[in-house]
Amino acid sequence: MVDNDQPDLCKVSILGRECIHCGFHLKRYIAQTVLTNLASSTYVLITDTHVAKFHLSAFQAAFDEELKLISDDKRPRFMSHLVSPGETTKSREGKAEIEDFLLANACTRDTVLLALGGGVVGDLVGFVAATFMRGVRFVQIPTTLLAMVDSSVGGKTAIDTPRGKNLIGAFWQPEYIFIDAAFLETLPLREFSNGMAEVIKTAAIWDENEFATLESRAEDITSAVQIESAMNFYAGRTVSTRSESQRLLLSVIVGSISVKAHIVTIDERETGLRNLVNFGHTIGHTIEAVLTPSILHGECVSIGMLLEAEIARQIGVLNQVAVGRLTRCLKAYNLPVSVTDARIASLPVARQLTVDRLLDVMKVDKKNAGPVKKIVILSRIGATFEPKASAVSDQRIRKVLSEGITIIPSVPRHSPIRMATPGSKSISNRALVLAALGEGMCRLKNLLHSDDTQVMMQALADLQGATFSWEDNGDTLVVQGGGGSLAVPPAGKEIYLQNAGTAARFLTTVCTLVKSDRQGLVTVITGNARMKQRPCGPLVDALRASGNPIEYREHIGSLPLSISATPSGMRGGHIRLAASISSQYVSSILLCAPYASAPVVLELVGGQVISQPYIDMTIGVMKSFGITVTRDVDAAGKKLDVYRIPGGHYRNPSEFTIESDASSATYPLAIAAITGTTCTITGIGTTSLQGDAGFAKGVLEPMGCKVVQTDTETTVTGPPIGQLRAIGYVDMEPMTDAFLTASVLAAVANRSPLQGRALVDAPLNTTRILGIANQRVKECNRIKAMIDELSKFGVRTRELDDGLEIYGTPISQLTRGASICCYDDHRVAMAFSVLATVIEGTILEEKRCVAKTWPSWWDDLENKIGLSTQGVEFQAAASPSKSRRHDPNASVFLTGMRGAGKSFIGTLAAAALGWEFTDADTVFEARHNMLVSEFVRNNGWAAFREAEHSILKELLQTKKKKHIISLGGGIVETPAARGALKDYAETCGPVVYIVRAIEEIVEYLGTETSRPAYGEAIEEVFLRRQPWYAEMSSHEFVSSTRALQESVKFSEAESNGGRIDVAHEHTIRCCPTGIEGEVKRYFEHITGICPNLAPNIQLGKRSYFLSLTFPDIRLALPLLDRLSVGVDALELRVDLLSPTGSPVERPSVPPSTYVATQIAALRQRTTLPIVFTVRTASQGGQFPDTAQQEAVKLFELALRLGCEYLDVEISWSEEQIRHIISQKGHSHLIASWHDWTGAMKWLSPEVRQKYNLAYELGDIIKLVGTARDQADNLDLQLFVRSIAAGRKPMLAINMGEKGKLSRILNFVFSPVTHPLLPSRAAPGQLTFPEIQRALHLIGHLPKEQFYLFGTPISHSMSPTLHNTAFSALGLPHRYDLLETDFVDNRITAAVAAPNFGGASVTIPHKVAIISQLDCLSEEAQVIGAVNTIIPIRRPDGIRELLGDNTDWAAMHCIIINNLKNVSPGGARGLVIGAGGASRAAVYALHRAGIGAIDLFNRTRSSAEALASSFPDDYNIRIMESLEGLGNSPPSVIISTVPASVTTTDPTVKDALQLPASMFTLSQGVVIDMAYKPSLTPLLNLARSVNPSWTPITGLAVLLEQGYRQFELWTGRRPPRSLIEKEVLAKYTS
Repeated sequence: MVDNDQPDLCKVSILGRECIHCGFHLKRYIAQTVLTNLASSTYVLITDTHVAKFHLSAFQAAFDEELKLISDDKRPRFMSHLVSPGETTKSREGKAEIEDFLLANACTRDTVLLALGGGVVGDLVGFVAATFMRGVRFVQIPTTLLAMVDSSVGGKTAIDTPRGKNLIGAFWQPEYIFIDAAFLETLPLREFSNGMAEVIKTAAIWDENEFATLESRAEDITSAVQIESAMNFYAGRTVSTRSESQRLLLSVIVGSISVKAHIVTIDERETGLRNLVNFGHTIGHTIEAVLTPSILHGECVSIGMLLEAEIARQIGVLNQVAVGRLTRCLKAYNLPVSVTDARIASLPVARQLTVDRLLDVMKVDKKNAGPVKKIVILSRIGATFEPKASAVSDQRIRKVLSEGITIIPSVPRHSPIRMATPGSKSISNRALVLAALGEGMCRLKNLLHSDDTQVMMQALADLQGATFSWEDNGDTLVVQGGGGSLAVPPAGKEIYLQNAGTAARFLTTVCTLVKSDRQGLVTVITGNARMKQRPCGPLVDALRASGNPIEYREHIGSLPLSISATPSGMRGGHIRLAASISSQYVSSILLCAPYASAPVVLELVGGQVISQPYIDMTIGVMKSFGITVTRDVDAAGKKLDVYRIPGGHYRNPSEFTIESDASSATYPLAIAAITGTTCTITGIGTTSLQGDAGFAKGVLEPMGCKVVQTDTETTVTGPPIGQLRAIGYVDMEPMTDAFLTASVLAAVANRSPLQGRALVDAPLNTTRILGIANQRVKECNRIKAMIDELSKFGVRTRELDDGLEIYGTPISQLTRGASICCYDDHRVAMAFSVLATVIEGTILEEKRCVAKTWPSWWDDLENKIGLSTQGVEFQAAASPSKSRRHDPNASVFLTGMRGAGKSFIGTLAAAALGWEFTDADTVFEARHNMLVSEFVRNNGWAAFREAEHSILKELLQTKKKKHIISLGGGIVETPAARGALKDYAETCGPVVYIVRAIEEIVEYLGTETSRPAYGEAIEEVFLRRQPWYAEMSSHEFVSSTRALQESVKFSEAESNGGRIDVAHEHTIRCCPTGIEGEVKRYFEHITGICPNLAPNIQLGKRSYFLSLTFPDIRLALPLLDRLSVGVDALELRVDLLSPTGSPVERPSVPPSTYVATQIAALRQRTTLPIVFTVRTASQGGQFPDTAQQEAVKLFELALRLGCEYLDVEISWSEEQIRHIISQKGHSHLIASWHDWTGAMKWLSPEVRQKYNLAYELGDIIKLVGTARDQADNLDLQLFVRSIAAGRKPMLAINMGEKGKLSRILNFVFSPVTHPLLPSRAAPGQLTFPEIQRALHLIGHLPKEQFYLFGTPISHSMSPTLHNTAFSALGLPHRYDLLETDFVDNRITAAVAAPNFGGASVTIPHKVAIISQLDCLSEEAQVIGAVNTIIPIRRPDGIRELLGDNTDWAAMHCIIINNLKNVSPGGARGLVIGAGGASRAAVYALHRAGIGAIDLFNRTRSSAEALASSFPDDYNIRIMESLEGLGNSPPSVIISTVPASVTTTDPTVKDALQLPASMFTLSQGVVIDMAYKPSLTPLLNLARSVNPSWTPITGLAVLLEQGYRQFELWTGRRPPRSLIEKEVLAKYTS
């Protein structure tokens, strides 16, 4: 054949023109047709650089040949223009670039554009053609299958924007569309599959016959594009040279195009019918918007089709058969059908596939009608529910997209229910194997359409054992058996069985039937991670013992397996099989035995055979296919475990109907039982082959249900809700899979058992289930799963060797809101869905796992049973890999050297968390009734280590929640103990290594005698153990070392000028500082009880961090209070740290030990979050760009030390970043990119790519450019606005002097500097006050007015306090006095003013002011008094006034931070006075845990009124006099009366006498709320009587409550040292 031969074409008409020409090898024909029929002065072929490598020269040559035939004076120009490949070219910039090329080359309106390429080129060039010169002609020459069957047909042209795909475009029909199927030979197979998604879509909505061809001939169609036509360069151009696969491929392409052309002809502008071709696209496009470019359009549409088909099934218009067929067809072309597909799940960006984000993207869809989303709904394969896209609610979409699901408890609406369950999984899998091995054709009816059966069918097809087709719209599977003829799959292809245990066991023996004379041919069967844990050893051992060559490829006893083909196939003879673990081993050999080389005698050994009914089922099904198995009996007629299987071939029955699944039937029957309703299951009765058919009679009837069972039906009526009975002992060995259903019912079965069923050795509410040991090796360890998940409801259980006990609990007492892990196990999910019908808020976390046996379960639950469900999405971490997070209440284990401070730190941590502290050595000594040193002396170290390990195992089991457990330093000497703690750290909770300098440990141990001596140098012990401590721990805490303590003391002395004077009386800190504060912060953060994150980020307010640039952070400690003014966090620039204390001059890596001590020093002075930054040299820092491993080690250290934020550059290896993310726990990752060159353009595709990568990896996105002019700042703002609202927080700024505006306008974590820093971290940085002043000047921070309401207030310190803070922070606000005798019109006008920012309230208005407020805080409601007014905005924008009380908070904080060595519960408090402050004092004492409160007021009635307003559990006692404290002296005293009315002088009359007996206890805290004079009579008395008491002045309380007010109003921490200085100056003046 030569190139001049005219091709044989298939032509398709669209819009009345036969302009779609399809064939093979059309380049010359295209040139001829275009030049002949589209006369022009200029032809411009536009393609991308990738396609050009394959086809441009050939097209140039074809046009040159044709142009030679035209005279010189009439010869038109032919030009080509190349664009970059990829979706980013399809943009405004990409369009403009082509237009500029055309204009530069003087192209006019008669120009013809030729779009050669995929969908990107076709869409882009088409849109250029639609708008250039107001429209020019163009030709589509698609080179990908996707473009051939989709984007090239119909005239849609468009470009993308940051808001979504194809949002700007036009309808512009091409003059011709040339479909050259030969292009597909250069297409990667993945791209071919990408296009097949659109072909499948078209058949699914329009033509069932075409769909049947696609699902049955996938291999033939795919082979057409794998032909090397270099052997016959023009093969396929003419009909005579086309292969059968080429004819099939062209037929498929033409068929798909014809459907779309027909639809476009009827509805060109997509007003209705044309919407149908968007089946799968509504959801597919949203997935693509997130996953592009990693995942292709067709792959996303494939997933979209399945999800939209599930919506149709949910609505009730599409059956599971159709969904199953669609799934199988897509999988046949290697297309993903779920976002959990490994190709997608492995992508970091996949973490962004949240339901809210997908729904948000879906809003911008051209099919939508306003806010109503439109989706194409299938009614069957080949037809749609409506001839257009249908309106679908967000709730339905959310339900399908969500990972989890919850059931709304209620009585089933459709009771009495009558329904059938899907076909039996067990029988379906057996029938598939037998029909495939049998001879002839067999029609299988009621086959289960599920993941398991799909896996089985695909495996049998891979083995070439049978062919499958569908009849009756998919209701009937037609199997053409292969008669036992099987083949090894192609080289390199493994048979992947997911987690299908039945398929894995059956196919192990099936693969031994493969025969071949060739050596070395093996079949490999494998599965997912769980399948690789499930046992198959007894089966493999039995087959190998019989001579079948099978090898384990990884772990002995489980998949994957290599099974060699032999000339004779499966060896027969006498096979001995251990069948005590799984009956599937037995069934596997039984099914294949007829084809063995010799008749098989199967003897079962090794104890009691498990699940005999399933073996009987196998024998029964085999008989239906023509093979009769006999079972030996002994002389007495007793059946033996010996089976004889004759040789032969199965003879396929023409039709075989599969029973409904009896295991699945237990779930709707159990719902009837638990909800007191009626359910009838058809197809399951007394004649069933399945053991689980006995569930109703054997379990439900004894529980109190009415059960009626016929040959073919089972009906259950439950007792009234809450009336189920425990059933004592039940043997579920005949129906092991149903034990999960029985377990959830037993959880609420708390009534006494029926007579004769009660257990004599257990409570009456006990259900004891035995005979289920095999359930430990199913999809998960089901016994453990039930125990663990039932515990979340508060149900008690006990594990037994062969089962478990469940102790029934009334429904009303069960815990609500449990989130149930389903372990990817269908039976766990469906069992707990039964319990969820009566327990509110129960969440099933993995709803899709039911696809294994009942894919439509959740839909049937709603449509057939009548229980509503809702989708539940779990909060997605930013990470692409799962971050280590544990139950916040999981116990914390402390380890480290003896003398490191484990007990000290542990005691503080337990107090901070409100948990119990346990010392393992104390437990050991109590258990053995002797000191550890004595035990070692008597028994030796080896015995001690063994006993110590035993104690550890006990603690791990018995103290799982809310304990801080300190372990002995030598626990790491035992390998098993190290392993147990390492496992605990990875899966359960924190293990914290307490670190202390070795020299301090040595010094301490030199004086400690209660523990045995090491017998070797302490330093050597430390060096040996240190790597073990690090290896097995998840975190580490630096115990306060001497060096740190000295640096902190130095900073405190510096901050106070070295003076101890009157100021000292007022500097009591509200937040604990030093070691107590750091312990509280650290343990709350690492456990997740209260992660120490910057609240302003979560609230969407402006947030800032200070970049610390000190080489030695200890230099900053004296200045820290001033440095940190207004900021939300501190950035530790690790790359700038230097052990020498000198500035870093060249890139270097600081030692990790130095970094750790620097963090520890900083932690002693502040609880602000730390941003841990390692900035590389290329991005403006001093860390070597090549030291990536060292950086990762430092980030790991930061996480171990509890740093809250990690700034990680996205230029690092993605694998390394994912590793960091997997360790981050409750810390957040800032994914950052810095451009110092100034080349980065904010509106370029490059920045969008950086943003997408940062979004994938980070919790916070940080993009930093360099501004050359103000236009760069404007571009930055445009970029920020282009990002969809509600996404992750983003820091986007420009560096440099000209970038300052961007820093002012940025919202998230703006980096700030301070004049006291040695240098700015980056050029253009501003101080916090500078930014606030700038925000005010440009109108972003309006001035607000604050007040103090009350009288007398002229001498109040509050204006000084707040105005000092406003000034220091650069805030424009003002605080003034508004003195009134009553809450009058002046106050009403002040709080109503639009610029009102807040107010303090003092006497006498603390109660009266409440009438002016809209709402009160919980604390203010209880106290009944308000001292703070805060304007707040509701979600609808309406302003409300909130009343709060900070007096109590100040007193509470002072009490808990100064009351040492006192158990609050056993302590008493004394309140003197009965006004508003007294109310706050009582509340503060109660919140501090003080067990009893004495109240004294000279006017008893006022005291009585106050006491009566608090609950009884406050334990308030009214005192007649202060002398009456008797034997119950207080530990805390709070006076709220003026100092002028108190005295210690007995000669003063009409004054309150203060007795010295109040200070009887050795230590305590005394607070006098009066702040004039500084030392009141009460405080003076305390000092003189008992100096151990801590006296707190009223000014200290005033300052403390004022700090809290300031933070409530502004969201900013006040500059305490500056405020104290100014307030004290005024106070003492």
